Amino acid sequence: MSITNYEDVALYPLDDQDAESILLEQNECSFVWGTRDHWPVGVIMNYVWRHGRFWLTATSQRARIRAIERDARVCIIVSSIGLERGAGRSLTIKGRASLHDDAKTKAWFYPDLARSVFRGAPGDLIERFVDLLDSERRLILEVTPEKWITYDASKMMGESLFSDTGNT
Repeated sequence: MSITNYEDVALYPLDDQDAESILLEQNECSFVWGTRDHWPVGVIMNYVWRHGRFWLTATSQRARIRAIERDARVCIIVSSIGLERGAGRSLTIKGRASLHDDAKTKAWFYPDLARSVFRGAPGDLIERFVDLLDSERRLILEVTPEKWITYDASKMMGESLFSDTGNT
């Protein structure tokens, strides 16, 4: 299919396998929530993708925690930038956040996050990071996806720029 404009980029979603691969390879996302006065606000956070959910962490005094307690609806944005496949692929996820502070969740999450943030680092660095995470006010955020919006620029470029030349 040859296209003539970029009006509807929803025609170019990520394949499920590509989406899963990006979520597992990437370790950083934009985390967005709504403030009390309904403004969207976001920060860059590290995450772990496990069992179809995003897992993140923050301490209880952060504004995002109070916002989640008021309204659990959040958004997570993950990009392929920095990955071997290069930029141009993204996932935007609307979901609901829940908060955890139990020892069982912390026991698996802290080491998983440390290994994700410090890929290939020596074990003592990972252990030190885990120790620093394990603080009194730290909470674990679990985000359950409800709606996915994905985009694959390589599909769009292939159909729009190279379709007439046979170089897809």
